[in-house]
Amino acid sequence: MNATVTKKSNKAIEKATKTRTLRFNRRKYADLLVEALPAAIINDEELERFTAIVDKLAVKKDLSLEESRLLDLLSTLIEVYEDERYPIPDAPPHVMIQGFMQDRGLRNKDLEPVLGSSGVTSEVISGKRKPSKRQVKKLASFFGVSPEFFVSID
Repeated sequence: MNATVTKKSNKAIEKATKTRTLRFNRRKYADLLVEALPAAIINDEELERFTAIVDKLAVKKDLSLEESRLLDLLSTLIEVYEDERYPIPDAPPHVMIQGFMQDRGLRNKDLEPVLGSSGVTSEVISGKRKPSKRQVKKLASFFGVSPEFFVSID
């Protein structure tokens, strides 16, 4: 599951509860649930259906509290299914960085503001040097993912 979507659902709930004094409307939420019919995902067709709903909600500007809760629920169901069905093997930080760079069409030079000098950037990306805690936080912010992606397991 995309970490950005999960982060967005959490932020949407916080925003809805902080910026407006909204009362959770159980009837409206029930109507959304009837439309979405959320349940444990058992196949890729269900995954695609829930992902389409999440994508629609994720781009919506002002989610209601009920829509935010549905987004959070569906994101959790998708994450559980993907973690079980398509586990991502643990990879060293430099492999993760290289993957994110490739996905976004970035070059080493694009990460210099995040990692430091060209030499340090080259060493981190090649795996000759592990990223520092500060660099891990900056990488996570830059790529919009959890810092855990860049923490070495060993």
